[in-house]
Amino acid sequence: MAQKKAHEVDAWLARPEPSRRIILIYGPDRGLVSERTRQFAMATGLSLDDPFSVIRLDASVLDQAPGRLESEARTIPMFAGRRLIWVGNATGQKALVDDLKQLIQSPAEDTLVLVEAGDLKKGSPLRASVESADCAMALPCYADDTRSIESLIDQELGRENLRISLDAREALKASLGGDRLASRGEIAKLALYALGEGQIGLDDVRAVIGDVGAISTDDVIDAVLGGKRQRFETAFSRYISAGSPPFMLLNAGMRQFQALQIMKAVMERDGKSAAAAVASARPPVFFSRRPLVESVLKSWAPETLERTLALLQRAVLQSRQTPALAVQITRLAFISVLAAGARH
Repeated sequence: MAQKKAHEVDAWLARPEPSRRIILIYGPDRGLVSERTRQFAMATGLSLDDPFSVIRLDASVLDQAPGRLESEARTIPMFAGRRLIWVGNATGQKALVDDLKQLIQSPAEDTLVLVEAGDLKKGSPLRASVESADCAMALPCYADDTRSIESLIDQELGRENLRISLDAREALKASLGGDRLASRGEIAKLALYALGEGQIGLDDVRAVIGDVGAISTDDVIDAVLGGKRQRFETAFSRYISAGSPPFMLLNAGMRQFQALQIMKAVMERDGKSAAAAVASARPPVFFSRRPLVESVLKSWAPETLERTLALLQRAVLQSRQTPALAVQITRLAFISVLAAGARH
């Protein structure tokens, strides 16, 4: 199959197979999708600013011009030996899928096709077409897990020869995840703050990330988990009024529901009680929040947790596509989560 598991993507990108002429990079973590798409494009050795070597197209434009992608791919390059066609904002548009199927049947010799997409369900036409092709490769990008976040911290701080204490690392990790570019930006901000100090401590993390840290986001998330609409509206308004970015709130919500999914899976797999699952959680659940988390684990079905996480992931994508509406998108997403919880 022409696909990699999430943990295999970085290794493949380090040594891409030349026979793979069509590359699909997709997933809910738009920051990671963007980062890896650019990484692959740069690895081709082509100048990304050269319009004769690199042709950028939006999938929505292709949808209005069926056949254009195939035509572009089969055009003989006049001023370069190879070309890259970089398609952005793909969601499975029919014209795009139809053109890719033609290129899969008969690959263009001197052209690479790179498709940058959002979250795609298994079996969706775009994923299915690429994953079944010998000349293509599908690379998924999901929200960073603990190991990926650890690696990202080491990578960014290592560039500035900075070390970080254990308690500072744990506090920093709690503020990251959900979107690779946002996480990288937060770490870079911390590195700039501590430049020349050599060692980063807990106070440094609190000073730089405290305005969007766990305390302010927990107020909102806990109101949602507890089904407290009025409390949510108050906490959300306070969070936004402080100038805190909406995407950090969505990221915090995604981390919370990812943790709930893991704990719920432990309960079902090992037959543990909600209290036991919470007690064994890593990172640990703060003592004062344990009763609330246990209550959610008891009442929410795994399917509801999965749908809720998907809802928040879509909100992240929508808020990045239309930044002017990010606050409204974020608020409506959490109200939808509140409604889902009220049905249990």
